[in-house]
Amino acid sequence: MADGPGRITLWGVEVFVATAEEASISAAARRLGSSPATVSQQITNLEGVLGTVLLDRSTRPISPTAAGQLFLRRANAILNEAALARAELASADYTRMTRLRLGIVEDFDAEVTPRLLAGMAETMPDCQFLLETGASHRLLDLLDQRALDIAVVAEGGALPDWVEVHPLLAEPFIAAVPKGAGSEMLRDMPLISYTTRHLMGRQIAAHLKSQQLNFSHRFELDSYHAILAMVAEGTGWSILTPLGWLRASRFRDKVDVMPLPFGTLSRRISLMARKDLLGSVPGWVSGDLRSQIADAIVAPTTQEMPWLRDTMRVL
Repeated sequence: MADGPGRITLWGVEVFVATAEEASISAAARRLGSSPATVSQQITNLEGVLGTVLLDRSTRPISPTAAGQLFLRRANAILNEAALARAELASADYTRMTRLRLGIVEDFDAEVTPRLLAGMAETMPDCQFLLETGASHRLLDLLDQRALDIAVVAEGGALPDWVEVHPLLAEPFIAAVPKGAGSEMLRDMPLISYTTRHLMGRQIAAHLKSQQLNFSHRFELDSYHAILAMVAEGTGWSILTPLGWLRASRFRDKVDVMPLPFGTLSRRISLMARKDLLGSVPGWVSGDLRSQIADAIVAPTTQEMPWLRDTMRVL
């Protein structure tokens, strides 16, 4: 819908909500995939239509005015109604959807995501797919902010009551050690840790604490490739998942993997969406994902490492 005198557009409302929640025009632009100039103009247009200032742009961070706080409640209701309308149409015939914003954890980049998108493109020929990859906690934040429709992430902790969850994959954490090193050598080697800025790093740290283990560690990294490169050089050992191992498979000749020798730790990857907003779409997508995960990840991984068969499985 084009802007015009006395006309409130859905796009203008979405821009206002994003800016109010992000407290920054540039951050709102990144969230919406737009430009700061466009965001600023949309806010100006909306304020002109309503005849009042909604955001105090003279402060940092930007904050809603009293009128903006009042309108924000109505704006969120408008966006929720629009999402419900889209969901009803999608439930009737999801092949007619015109936009779907997906967030998928980086672990699926090579083996699963391309196949999923290719299959969805055939089923939904008129749909534009917007893909965001990244760490689970970041994708969940984007889902919370309504910047994503669906997020495929690792679970961690309690989930808000507005989330519907479709479990996809259970996988254990495993130890990665220099070639030929046995589990008895781990206490004498530094632990190369996955960063605790990410959910997986926090899960590993909590597990080690629960086992009353305190390994020497001088390195905390956020890249599977960097971690396994250091393990391959004999600098230390690390804890990761089979998915992480698959993403950095070029180090296989110099790295061995084995079950964790001290307690078991696993994680669950699930598809998440807002309840009752996309109708049957999350269930349909999760079903397709399970098939892709079984064929592209679980089958070849458990064939190569049979000791994972009881712990790495499609849910």
